[in-house]
Amino acid sequence: MTSTLQPARAAEAEQRPGRWLALSVLVLAVLLVAVDATVLGLATPYISEDLAPSGTQLLWIGDVYSFVIAGLLVSMGSLGDRIGRKRILLGGATAFGAISVLNAYATTPELMILARALLGVAGATLMPATLALIRNLFHDPRERSLAVGIWGATASAGTAVGPITGGFLLEHFWWGSVFLINLPVMAVLVLVGIRTLPESRNPEPGPWDLRSVLLSLVGVIGVVYAIKETATHGLTWSASASGLLGAGALHGFVRRQLTMPVPLLDMRLFRRRGFGGAVLADLLTVLGMSGLVFFLSQYLQLVQGRQPFEAGLAELPAAVGAVASGLFAGRAARRFSVRAVVSGGLAAVGLALAALTVLDRSTGYPFLGAALLVVGVGAGFSFTITADVILSSVPREQAGAASAVSETAYELGAALGIALLGSIVTGVYHGFTGPAGTPAGAHESLGAAVQASAHMSPGSAHALLDAARDSFVHGLHLASGAGAAVLLTTAAAAWFLLRNQELDGGHGADGPGPDPA
Repeated sequence: MTSTLQPARAAEAEQRPGRWLALSVLVLAVLLVAVDATVLGLATPYISEDLAPSGTQLLWIGDVYSFVIAGLLVSMGSLGDRIGRKRILLGGATAFGAISVLNAYATTPELMILARALLGVAGATLMPATLALIRNLFHDPRERSLAVGIWGATASAGTAVGPITGGFLLEHFWWGSVFLINLPVMAVLVLVGIRTLPESRNPEPGPWDLRSVLLSLVGVIGVVYAIKETATHGLTWSASASGLLGAGALHGFVRRQLTMPVPLLDMRLFRRRGFGGAVLADLLTVLGMSGLVFFLSQYLQLVQGRQPFEAGLAELPAAVGAVASGLFAGRAARRFSVRAVVSGGLAAVGLALAALTVLDRSTGYPFLGAALLVVGVGAGFSFTITADVILSSVPREQAGAASAVSETAYELGAALGIALLGSIVTGVYHGFTGPAGTPAGAHESLGAAVQASAHMSPGSAHALLDAARDSFVHGLHLASGAGAAVLLTTAAAAWFLLRNQELDGGHGADGPGPDPA
């Protein structure tokens, strides 16, 4: 059977001479989402000063995008399978550009929250569609591995481009400029994508079940909100109610998918050890890394005193490492094994995070840069191979839904990581002892302490900043140690869950083969 399929795959690949140009369009969408996810953190102090949001509103400005995108990824991935991935990608890209203008010119906190929510709706259409189209553009497994590596490398590059570009814009223009950079990228994506991207969809899609969509949205948002609320304010009645509502909605979603003849998401995919193991590895990896990613910019700017542009450049080694390893990940997995590359990559990240537990306020950049390079290399190997495993574990007609599961795991991992590891940093930070006259607000965040110090006498300001920075760094030590434990445990789990998993595992373009489990 395999021998007859290989010529068919080769012939089909030869019929798509523009597939590599089409890939360039897809990576533009990935670059856009990655950049947008990183620039907001840099722009938050400027948005706070201009729009004067309350503490709660500021949290919603930062969180609502991830809430909405996490809640809609599965639904939008399935919608793309039904109405066409090219259609939903280009439509979502157009909306993303238009809503970016609304973000840039928001004049009130309420309008900014709404704009971020709408951007999440548009963003939820992009990532699943890009991976699904790669699955349908590249039928040869080795070409697909390279394409996924380029896709992952671009996402990693975006995490570096975002802070560098954002830092440059914030030093020379107003904060809205970080959103307007989306427009030229969107214009190129749409104009070139119309001509180069092939349309693909599930030939027997079934209905797009609105009840399943609502259950998925309520379930994911409810659970993520409950986790973040509990981490920030403890176990409140609103967090408990939200968590129970979300868990109940997700239970209803799973039951409904198991009984529908054509479900929004085929839950039987999780019975495949490779698929389930790759999704779990992604979720736990992002969870373990989130503490570093979320607080690193604050450490570089507020502890070591770097400017935004310089801080962005300082984070570059992680992206360089991820780009380089992502491009060679497929070749390494075929030479050694899938589980060796994924587990080795995760172990490298875990060890690098463990090394960061010795950071102090005056740590030299060579040490930090080397640790970030190892984090990038390990993450590049792991994320590229798990994305390839997820794509190759499903039939082409389910590529959008499967890609959405991968992205949902990423978003949930980020939410869990920021909530759980972030609570370690903030919990330790809140307990620092400042000099007499320290405002209560200085205990809310390191940024607030820096602002408070500007209104104190030089001696008191120096004492306040010393205490606040020492406490923040101590919290970062504990979060890095917890992240290292998560990554090393995940590396061990991946070694067993991805046993016998191969990128060329015989399922090819026509769907998955026998489950090795």
